[in-house]
Amino acid sequence: MAKAQHAQRYRNLPPLLRKLRQEAGLTQRQLAAKLRTSHVFVHKSEIGERRVDVTEFMDWCLACSVEPEEVLRRLRRLRSL
Repeated sequence: MAKAQHAQRYRNLPPLLRKLRQEAGLTQRQLAAKLRTSHVFVHKSEIGERRVDVTEFMDWCLACSVEPEEVLRRLRRLRSL
């Protein structure tokens, strides 16, 4: 069985995380500073090398000034395409 971050249902999330950051006008290093983590965490999360848990997802959204609920709706629309 594939690791969770490689599962088909997870594949839409990493590019969406990158898009959120870019829409917020943040670099990986700027987002990392807001999250109080490293830019490596941000990079690996955006390329799907590291899985993001629900609390990290919420922090990411809020750091990008987006409501997590709206991002979940966007993710759901992506999954239904």
